[in-house]
Amino acid sequence: MAAEDLALKELALVYLDRTGGLHKFISDCIRYNDSKQCFAVYRFVICVNPSDLTELDARLGNCVLHQPIKAAYLFQSVCFTSINTLSLIQQLETENQVNVVLKLTHIPPLPNYSLNLCQFPRGYQLLRYYMIEGVVIAMTTVTKYTQGARFLCSESSCPFSTGFQYIRVHTVGATESATVRNDFTCTLCNSALKEDVKFRVLGDKQLVEMIDAAALSIIKGNQVNRSYTRYQSFTVFLRDELTGSMKMGDRYYVIGIPTHIYSGSQLQLCMEANSLRPCNKNNYCSCKDPSFISENFKYLLSITASSPWRFTAILADVFAAQIVPPGTYNMLKLSMLLSLVQTCNKEKQSMESLDILVLTSDPVTVDRLLTYSLSLVPCGVRHLPSYEIFATVSKDEHGTGTARVQAGSALLAKGGICYIGELFSHKKDKLKLLQTVLETRSTTVFISGKKFGEDVDQQMSFPIQCNFWALADADTHLKKAIQREDAVIGSVDISSVPANLVDAFGLLIYCNESSNYYSPVQLIQHVLSEAMNPGEPLYPARQKFTTEDYEKLLAFARSQQAELTSEAERLIQGYYTASRRVRTDPVHGSKISPTALKTLMSLSETHAKLSLRNKVLEQDAVIAILLYEISITARHGTSVLCVAPNAAFPFDLCDEHSLNQRDTYLVQFHQQLLQFCSTYAPGMSVHFPEE
Repeated sequence: MAAEDLALKELALVYLDRTGGLHKFISDCIRYNDSKQCFAVYRFVICVNPSDLTELDARLGNCVLHQPIKAAYLFQSVCFTSINTLSLIQQLETENQVNVVLKLTHIPPLPNYSLNLCQFPRGYQLLRYYMIEGVVIAMTTVTKYTQGARFLCSESSCPFSTGFQYIRVHTVGATESATVRNDFTCTLCNSALKEDVKFRVLGDKQLVEMIDAAALSIIKGNQVNRSYTRYQSFTVFLRDELTGSMKMGDRYYVIGIPTHIYSGSQLQLCMEANSLRPCNKNNYCSCKDPSFISENFKYLLSITASSPWRFTAILADVFAAQIVPPGTYNMLKLSMLLSLVQTCNKEKQSMESLDILVLTSDPVTVDRLLTYSLSLVPCGVRHLPSYEIFATVSKDEHGTGTARVQAGSALLAKGGICYIGELFSHKKDKLKLLQTVLETRSTTVFISGKKFGEDVDQQMSFPIQCNFWALADADTHLKKAIQREDAVIGSVDISSVPANLVDAFGLLIYCNESSNYYSPVQLIQHVLSEAMNPGEPLYPARQKFTTEDYEKLLAFARSQQAELTSEAERLIQGYYTASRRVRTDPVHGSKISPTALKTLMSLSETHAKLSLRNKVLEQDAVIAILLYEISITARHGTSVLCVAPNAAFPFDLCDEHSLNQRDTYLVQFHQQLLQFCSTYAPGMSVHFPEE
């Protein structure tokens, strides 16, 4: 056995020499030596590639993967011998002072190296490396732990009352009490050991709670694909250089060693992280290949190429045929598709928001429509009133007494959609917080130092990178709107919702069946047919354009880059300036918020992307302005533009003639819009196009 260990040590030295690890190790030693300080523990981090190591020697590679404690001892011995041979650290006395941490670049992509708690305990063994995948749902603040400590014999005549014979370092799965206790005894004289506190080495520690990524399909609230699997969260220990490397709501692969920890009377499974990397595996999240789009959508794009508005109109018309008949709620469906396109990949540091507040007299159907749409993005969260929308603080459950920040629905929806449901189901303080987040796009939690054992109070801020959808029942307000004497023409009474909260949403959509020339009877027939024949397609469009087709189309549209043309920019700027002048109150100022310009730009860009164009045309700006004008009319009443509630879809799109009628209507609105800009914003250089 000794001969085999000696051979493995020689191979470890060869590996360090070949990979440049030995050069880094020598540099670290020089840094320690130059400090002229005597440490109880000298910590060295060595990066190990298991594939290269196994190629050099299978025994050593197997030892690192399956016997990490023994592998650390082998590299520790090699490092100590190198230090003594080359006289690298003059202050070093014993091998126990060398603390080697092996950082794995990866582990083999084989089933036995993957830990899935849904299949636990299949193939599970203690003290070996596994990889686990999950989403961060909570984390503690960064605290200190004992990385290493020096103990001395309490008997002054004992040779071990001085020196560095008794060094204790943190090992995988060890608690603080396992590293530092007062019941250790000297192996030479059996006297009690006492810690030399001035030599204690502290490191950083952070606890992160994660959950299986498959659990995200449950919180989407999609009732079409029900899952009966129970998902349980697990805790990951991050230490030293890994602390602070995880972000709330992100998805990671974690390589580490499973361990058991007692929390009160319960035994919990935790993971001591060795290394981690972000997981970019989102379904259809970043496909840039046009062949990814279904043939039916390609054909639809080709036959509608003569008009810049037809493709998106038909997309909205036949969208979600499983939930509502084609042609109903078209303006809402178009707005939802644009909001879905405006989501982003999690790697991006920021994203433009496109939030939607829906006012409807049929909240049940619209709720089903909004919930169904969450399945079209990788990160769609259906918030439940019993949970929190934003981050909250509580005491850590592992007995450390530190603050634990729990991610709310908004942080879990990072890069996607957070549907918060019925607004009136939330308390006033929650709605006030929602308004603040919509305006600042960030949330902050306060951590009391006195409550959680810290010296000072702390604040943690988290950026909010998702679009918000919300729903408000209009039934209780329609009668009031008729009775109000001061009601503005075209406006909808939503007095129960705080005015500032309504303004914080990018779009206010008031939808009812009559706005699309459909009576409630057709919707009732659709619901009854779906109930009697579940899963059977009721319309040809449902067979041609499936949910998966829409998911792929939206993924492709999201990945495209659309360049804003000068004509579109001038039109948006002209409308924004003119509207601020027209919609100005002598007392309260302009009713058009400064964020309206960003909303208009966002709508124009997403309409171009949804149309699969790489340039934002003036026609994209026309649709964006029309949608925004309908929204602001529902909020504040009509202006001189005088658009109807159904102006985005003024006709039933049943044939080519109706599509031509809509195109003619939008061309006329375009001319009206140019006239509006030239009249009320003459300095914005918006000109009529040449005939």
